Amino acid sequence: MFYRPAMIAAPQPIEIRPAHRFDEAALSAFLSSNLEGFAGPARIRQFQGGQSNPTFLIETPNRSYVLRKKPPGKLLPSAHQVEREYAVMKALHGTGIPVPTPLILCEDPEIFGTAFYVMEFIAGRVFPSPGMPDESPAQRKSVYTDMFATLAKLHAVDWRTCGLEGFGRPEGYIRRQIERWTKQYNATKIDAIPGMERLMSWLPDRIPQGEETAIAHGDFRLGNLIIHPTEGKVVAVVDWELSTIGHPLADLAYSCMAYHLPPDDPVFAGLAGLDLAKLGIPDEAQSIAAYCGATGRGGIPDWPFYLAFSFFRICAITQGVYARGIQGNASDAAAQKYGAVAKRTGEIGWSIAQSAG
Repeated sequence: MFYRPAMIAAPQPIEIRPAHRFDEAALSAFLSSNLEGFAGPARIRQFQGGQSNPTFLIETPNRSYVLRKKPPGKLLPSAHQVEREYAVMKALHGTGIPVPTPLILCEDPEIFGTAFYVMEFIAGRVFPSPGMPDESPAQRKSVYTDMFATLAKLHAVDWRTCGLEGFGRPEGYIRRQIERWTKQYNATKIDAIPGMERLMSWLPDRIPQGEETAIAHGDFRLGNLIIHPTEGKVVAVVDWELSTIGHPLADLAYSCMAYHLPPDDPVFAGLAGLDLAKLGIPDEAQSIAAYCGATGRGGIPDWPFYLAFSFFRICAITQGVYARGIQGNASDAAAQKYGAVAKRTGEIGWSIAQSAG
């Protein structure tokens, strides 16, 4: 009989997709020899919803685990670094930031083809839709309040003293990100996206003055949080693939993109146009004010820049997902739909940039 957690985080796992199958016996043998307490037999299924590093649920008679690995196929330089995910979670474990306990990292591709790591399974809820359908206004308010409070706490962690010295370059984060994602976008471009092309020219000349550094998650949003089974509290922040030492306001702006995305997109839904007060969800200004209050800021004068920058990043990221979908090695069958998402986010980003003057 397999161990059944009280609640499995949505989306529910499915049988492993053909493109991501691996030698399960070899994995079980490796874990039995190298992970303390691991004892089979193991049932392995794949989580859906992520678009980068394939993620799997491993159930054994006594305990459940989560495995993250690089996707198969040819990968872009610096992409899919599960080693970095493992490193940042290990550093944050014990700091008060809710992260799953990282258990073992294997960088040897001989086990089943790619590097991977295993972490503890955290029981809870995942909300892929920012509108949190079927939840009460009080529950939504609690979740969003704790979401931005958790982000503020993350940015307050001293990355130098927690073991992340050298995890990222503390200077020039925004400029380097613009250069990186411009290259990534160009490397995976299928059809030109006019808004994105304009953003790539607009952003470099408008980078705000001053340097700020913090541990930046890079993909901090509701869908990457595990929420307590019954309470509106964040119990784990997951998917640290894009984490680095970066600018905290870029992280905050990325978290606020949902306020500018349509709620009816089947792949990348947002909150634009919804009656947030009726839903109990703090609006963008309220979320920014809460973050500023928690971090001691008086405000964010260059907010449109950081928001446009975030849409530039997500356009490049989703364009990469779309390209991998065409190649057949993306981690979710919906990957090919991300071509439309890339076009939409590029245009939204340029619209925000134009509003900034």
